[in-house]
Amino acid sequence: MYPAVWDQVRRAVDAGATPGSYLLTGSATPTTAPTHTGAGRIVRLRLRPMSLAERGLVEPTVSLAGLLSDARPPVGGESRVGLAEYAEEIVTGGFPGLRTLPAPTRSAGLSGYLDAIVEHDFAELGHVVRRPRTLRAWLKAYAAATSTTTSYNAILDASTAGHGDKPAKTTTIAYRETLDRMWLLDTVPAWTGTRSHMASLGQAPKHHLADPALAARLLGVGAGALLDSPNPDSPPIPRDGSLLGALFESLVTLCVRTYAEAADAQVSHLRTHRGDHEVDLILTRDDGRMVALEVKLAAVAGDEDVRDLHWLREQVGDDLLDAAVITTGPAAYRRPDGIAVIPAALLGP
Repeated sequence: MYPAVWDQVRRAVDAGATPGSYLLTGSATPTTAPTHTGAGRIVRLRLRPMSLAERGLVEPTVSLAGLLSDARPPVGGESRVGLAEYAEEIVTGGFPGLRTLPAPTRSAGLSGYLDAIVEHDFAELGHVVRRPRTLRAWLKAYAAATSTTTSYNAILDASTAGHGDKPAKTTTIAYRETLDRMWLLDTVPAWTGTRSHMASLGQAPKHHLADPALAARLLGVGAGALLDSPNPDSPPIPRDGSLLGALFESLVTLCVRTYAEAADAQVSHLRTHRGDHEVDLILTRDDGRMVALEVKLAAVAGDEDVRDLHWLREQVGDDLLDAAVITTGPAAYRRPDGIAVIPAALLGP
């Protein structure tokens, strides 16, 4: 709201201000650009909602930075967090100001946040929404596409099912661009496999909102509904598994991206064109070596759950530093094949 502060900080840094003297915060990009971009003086970081480690459910026992190291670390620890608690965390969300509120008030707060985006924030960024109902329907369809690579055309079709007057493609592109500028979308790009020269890799991003609690609110589901009916009514989006599983993967993705940024690692996902092999999260170091993570809505990891991790190891060899399955189970351990099994709550930075 006050872009001139960037220029003031620039002059202060040039005058000798020490690193860390200033913290500039904002929820979106200023509509009026400052004179100076901040290059060489201001570092930009994305501030995500609180991860599970930051929420203090249990003390993490497995470090993501450790998995990314050259030495494969031991894995252990026990968690009292079960499926019901994870479902509650999905709908509670990681916004600090809302977490401690009673459930009805928290739901109202999340709904109000989404209403403000549609009714006010778009206009502040210079985009007039002529049909707010259409934007809300698109957001709901996008929420239903959480943790999938569904095409944007399919999301548009799902949001306007039964309507003959679909918005133009340019309109929905503008929706996406504006929502990106607001940091509401947090898509995971496809892994390119540049070092391994793997063929037949898909290029579509995997869809996520900034917090799975926003997706749950858009779809009108609480923790009880997710547990009792894992596939509640939602826009018709193709999806493997349940909505609860998709939102759990989104929760884990939020956490992993937070920890990975601290470890200076890039996060992507892998899916072959035919969909015969998928790995939910690929964490890549600057030297190209990686850690692969599968996310499973289960307490244990069976042989079928690690099939694609073994396949990836065959493709990339020693470039795969470590591999793990993130679960809702009670204990962290390594399987006889060396693949780690880690409850989501026990994974930390």
